[in-house]
Amino acid sequence: MTIRTDRRKFLMGSSALAAAGAFGVMPSWAQAQSLRLIFWGGQGRADRTYGVTDLYKEASDTDVAGEFLAWNDYWAKLATQTAGGNAPDVIQMDYRFIVEYAQRGAIAPLDEYVGSALKLDDFDADQLEGGKVDGKLYGISLGANSVATLINTGAFEEAGIEPPTNAWTYDDLFEIGEAFNSANIRGGMKAISDSSYNEPSLDNWLRQRGKALYTAEGQLGFDETDAVEWYQLWAKLREAGVCVAPDDQALDTGPLETTMLVTGRAALMPSNSNQLVGYQALVQDKLDMCGYPRIAEGQGGGHYRKPSMFFSVAGSSASKEGAAEFLNFFVNDIEAGKILGVERGIPCAAAVRDAVAPTLDEANQIALNFVANLGDLLGDLPPPPPAAAGEVDLSLIRTLGQEVGFGAKTPEQAGAELVTGATDILNRA
Repeated sequence: MTIRTDRRKFLMGSSALAAAGAFGVMPSWAQAQSLRLIFWGGQGRADRTYGVTDLYKEASDTDVAGEFLAWNDYWAKLATQTAGGNAPDVIQMDYRFIVEYAQRGAIAPLDEYVGSALKLDDFDADQLEGGKVDGKLYGISLGANSVATLINTGAFEEAGIEPPTNAWTYDDLFEIGEAFNSANIRGGMKAISDSSYNEPSLDNWLRQRGKALYTAEGQLGFDETDAVEWYQLWAKLREAGVCVAPDDQALDTGPLETTMLVTGRAALMPSNSNQLVGYQALVQDKLDMCGYPRIAEGQGGGHYRKPSMFFSVAGSSASKEGAAEFLNFFVNDIEAGKILGVERGIPCAAAVRDAVAPTLDEANQIALNFVANLGDLLGDLPPPPPAAAGEVDLSLIRTLGQEVGFGAKTPEQAGAELVTGATDILNRA
């Protein structure tokens, strides 16, 4: 997902969440036969989700009232609800924020329901581990996915070159950019969106260098030299016209409809494997996907099978067991799995995965096969990011990348500020 959140709203939401942790959480008004659900995503995800809630009501006589928002608005609203003790019973949770919400008691540990309301014997072990904080289970993965580069294959055909594969490198990206500039298709479509302030792109690049965004202890896993080289790489790509110009990139405000891939400004865009389905619904050209570029030929290890998102149960919920039963249905019921497909990632329950695979359309098959065949691109799942990672991303990684793009800062200045600023934020947290 392209992540772009108004910083003022995010910080306001974080303050509200902190208040909830400081003053305790009041019980919500959920009733035994009624649950509330909140999630982020577009209309396509909502249609699939509500298809499952309807199925669950038929099976259990429990009504699940759902609400969905764009990522931009989701976290501020959820934090405000949490601070007021009125969070929905079932909360869609991200790997980035699960530590913060768990440690503040905003979401509840689910271990007591495993084996009863939650049947997880058939669940992928790595996906279960990804939902744990301090050894306790706080999130049920809704699908395994990986970062991926989305490809507009029609644009590559018009440019007269082959689209990239999992073997491609950043050097190849320069060559692709030159080919697109020479062909001048579709009014000057560029090869790729500007990924200099895309946190997953930086993370993947660092992992290939044997570094990391964050250590298991919640500190930075890279230094100023790494940061400067990252900004220098994208300055060169920008100067060569390989990626879109900063004023075009600024038009991407978060929703899928505003991204460079959907608006036709770029033929390649970093995203996640589970998002191919959503993007294909908005793009007439056939889309495909491959891994992120390698830093050198044969260099792998940057990718990992990440829980695309979780369902968690609010710490304030008065119906925790009922919420756990709904989670169990969502991830284990075969018919529910057929409705959901792989829009949230590859199903984590083996029986569901086996049943769903033959029913998938072409876009979903592409996503499933990509995640299942990462090969040497695949590395270990990193530890959950520290609680302050969201602030580092929003206030530094994004802002500094944009400032370098518009020429307000040099790569050297931005690299130094990223490391010092992130260190200060992490230490304060």
